[in-house]
This record gives sequence, structure tokens and C-alpha cells, in this order.
Amino acid sequence: MALRFFRAGWRLALVARRTAETKAWADSQGINAGSYAVYSADVSDSDSIVAAGKACLALQGLPDVVIANAGISVGMDSSMQADLAVMLQTFTTNNVGVAATFHPFIDAMVKRGSGALVGIGSVAGIRGLPGHGAYCSSKAAVISYCESLRGELRSSGVKVVTICPGYIDTPLTQQNRYAMPFLMKADAFAEKAFGAIQAGSSYSVIPWQMGIVAKLLRVLPNFVFDKLLSGRARKQRQSKPL
Repeated sequence: MALRFFRAGWRLALVARRTAETKAWADSQGINAGSYAVYSADVSDSDSIVAAGKACLALQGLPDVVIANAGISVGMDSSMQADLAVMLQTFTTNNVGVAATFHPFIDAMVKRGSGALVGIGSVAGIRGLPGHGAYCSSKAAVISYCESLRGELRSSGVKVVTICPGYIDTPLTQQNRYAMPFLMKADAFAEKAFGAIQAGSSYSVIPWQMGIVAKLLRVLPNFVFDKLLSGRARKQRQSKPL
């Protein structure tokens, strides 16, 4: 997504724990030094990500678009006490991290009367999947949080965009042990996401096929949904497979 924005003429503010790797990636893509800055932060540490946002404001000014994209996906088993820590870490990263990413920019965007805050949810946030209790509930919370924020900022000129990806081909999803329908290449997703952000769409599911799946999942009776997922491989736990 960063590369797609750069190619459209945008300057970039990149945030990562591994700043050296991020800078090396930007250089390898031909992004000139004057077109980006890299800020060190851990999104699971709210003070860290807020500080990165403030540093961006001081160095590059107020962004037009802020994308809260960082997240983790780890399987959990609620019968295992150790996995309660997995759930806490997931919510700290996927939910508090989103709010903390947006926080430094909201008042300034409202004062300016423009801007876009983009939260990355997931189709997995539509209904709970076995073994995905932490991830599914966290992404459902991202969707609801962005909806709440959109209502709060409705008359301010600041748009809140929620994007719910389906399965995107990345090193993370390549570890999954189950079928991933409508698997999408990362650059193809970035193209669609860029369009949705530019259009100010309040809610987008990418790819569109997963949007249809999401609508069907919403209306399926519980007994049908449960039977459909019976025997489905579960997300791997952090310690060992389920």
C-alpha cells in the first residue's frame, strides 16, 4: 500500500519496529530519500506509537491519510491459561494500537476540516471462526470502533474508512493450514484499497467476492454456520498446533 501511494505522488511516513529493514525496502523500491521518513514504534505500546505520530507531525506535518494497518493473528484455545495472554496481546496490538495510531492526528484533522483515518479490519471480524477467538473478536472490534469514530467525526470533514481484507497472499497467510478462497496478491489488494481510500468509502470488503461471502455469513443461521465449519482446521496456537 505504501508503494501504491508513492507511485501516485504521495510522501510517506512509515512506521515499523524494524526501521533498518523498512528503510532498505524503501530504497530497493526506488523511493527517494526526500519522499519518505521512517519512525520507530511498536504498535502494541501505545506511548510508542503516539510518540511516532507526534514525531511525524513535527517532521512532515499533518498527513492527509493515516492507515492503521499493523496487526497480529495467532490461534488460541481458551481452555489453556497461557492463551489468555495471547488474547491480551492481540487486543493490545489490533485494537488499542489502532486507536493510538489515530490519536495524535484527530484534533488537527478536525481543525483543518479534512483527512482520512483508515482502519484495517478483516472478513474474519464478521463471524467467529474456531481457533480464531482472539483474532476474530479483535477484528470485529476494529469494525465497530471505526464505525463509532465515523459517527463522532461525521460533521468534521474527517473521513473514517474501514477496509476488510479477505485472504491476502503474504508470509503470514502462507502459514495457514486451511483453504483460503479468493486468495489475492498483495499488490492487487493495494490497488483496490487505494481506490477505496481515495473515494472515502466508509466500508469496503476486498476482494469483492469476499464481500458476498461476508453478507452470506451474516445471515446464516447458527446451526448452518456451525455445521459448515465442522472439522475445519484451526489456526495454529503460538506454542503448538491445536
